[in-house]
Amino acid sequence: MNKSNYDNTSGAQKYTISLNKTKRILHKIVSFRELWIFLSLVLICIFLSFSSEYFLTVNNLLNVIRQVSIIAIIAIGATFVIITGGIDLSVGSIVAVIGVVVAMSVQAGINVWISFLIGILGGVLIGLINGLIITRLKISPVITTLAMMMILRGLTYVLSGARPLYNLPEQFKFLGAGYLGPLPIPIIIMTVLYICFHILLTRTRLGRYIRAVGGNELASEHTGINVKNVKMIVYIMAAVLASLGGIILASRLGSAQPTAGVYLEFSVISAALLGGTSLSGGEGTMLGTLIGALIIGVISNGLNLLNVDAFYHQIVKGLVILIAVLIDRFRVKRIED
Repeated sequence: MNKSNYDNTSGAQKYTISLNKTKRILHKIVSFRELWIFLSLVLICIFLSFSSEYFLTVNNLLNVIRQVSIIAIIAIGATFVIITGGIDLSVGSIVAVIGVVVAMSVQAGINVWISFLIGILGGVLIGLINGLIITRLKISPVITTLAMMMILRGLTYVLSGARPLYNLPEQFKFLGAGYLGPLPIPIIIMTVLYICFHILLTRTRLGRYIRAVGGNELASEHTGINVKNVKMIVYIMAAVLASLGGIILASRLGSAQPTAGVYLEFSVISAALLGGTSLSGGEGTMLGTLIGALIIGVISNGLNLLNVDAFYHQIVKGLVILIAVLIDRFRVKRIED
């Protein structure tokens, strides 16, 4: 081969290598789900900023994030459950019953912080029951948590007499309505939790086990992972986070509402799915879920600012869930192909 042929071949090889490298970079960008989810959030915000002069005000944005914080906190647990291939439909009822239990404890003269702890322990118990039924009795997560949703909602009405519980002390309102400097306490709690659970999911053995169980349960068992214990942990985790959300909500309202959390489970699941968590299991990130929760909150806030009738809110939320599921199915099908 003469020198000119060698130079041409070398140039062609360099071009091919450069082209392949460019393709790999573009593929990473295209497959970076959080980027596209974040861009969707930005586009929605841009639209609402032109549609309403109040959207981009500091007070409104803080209000949006404070309202989103409850959904976002509960969505952490939902994300972990869905990553393992499960589902938890009981979180909305957990919010209501724990709010009532904590309010009743405070009204009975128990210290506020001890009452909060009682609420968290109640969440542990509920999650433990869910986990035991699913892992030991082998009842499907949908049936188990749907039954628990109905049981807890009924228990909430029984305990409260189907009436809101008022006349709670000012100290009770600190967790949901208090501030640390310029920031509302719920936003601070949400931020800390997302950092902690991101580390748990990406940097710990438990996080690897959770992903492994969702990716391939049978293979996980063969590698020595205790699948039942992993599932137990995520259902307890989901119930505890829902309990915390219920406490924060009751604290912010200054009362415990027996109707609290109705349809909340769908907003929570939507946040996880919009954030890229796969219903097939094995995939999900904390950043994605947080952005998904922000999308849910921004859409809800936008509908209020645009004076859209409340009945249409449910239609929009239903469409959001459908879109999220369709995106997930399309992505799974593309991977399989």
